[in-house]
Amino acid sequence: MLVKLERLIGEIADLNSKLIVLVGPSRSGKTQLLRELGEKLGIEPLNVGLELGRRLSAMANDKRSFSAGELLRTVTDEKHAGDLLLLDNLELLFEPGLQINPLDLVKRLAHSKRVVAVWPGELRGDRLVYADMSHPEHRDYSRDGVVVLEI
Repeated sequence: MLVKLERLIGEIADLNSKLIVLVGPSRSGKTQLLRELGEKLGIEPLNVGLELGRRLSAMANDKRSFSAGELLRTVTDEKHAGDLLLLDNLELLFEPGLQINPLDLVKRLAHSKRVVAVWPGELRGDRLVYADMSHPEHRDYSRDGVVVLEI
């Protein structure tokens, strides 16, 4: 699987959106695969929930939704100066209070550099889904503009 992921990373360099999402059931090895890739390439995967959460917690609740995207870009620029970004623990981005589109936010990061992200939901047909419909954090996106690697 690591070889396949490395091949995809090479293939997406010329695409407009350079985003690969790792999708699979819980405990299927997505995070482990991201870590293996990071070790091989000398890149530390970014724990988005931890890094972004730390910065958002220092801010007033009413300012968080306006700042989340900018803060994520700042964190990624500070932590990863290269042209490949590894993202894990994206769940915080789905927090309803932030009022952001998590997939769009990650896609925007992928315009300037290649991004491999662990998708915290599942693939249903051609849709990337997060949480059940009855859940307040439920999201459902088209996979257009995203390279999906199923684990």
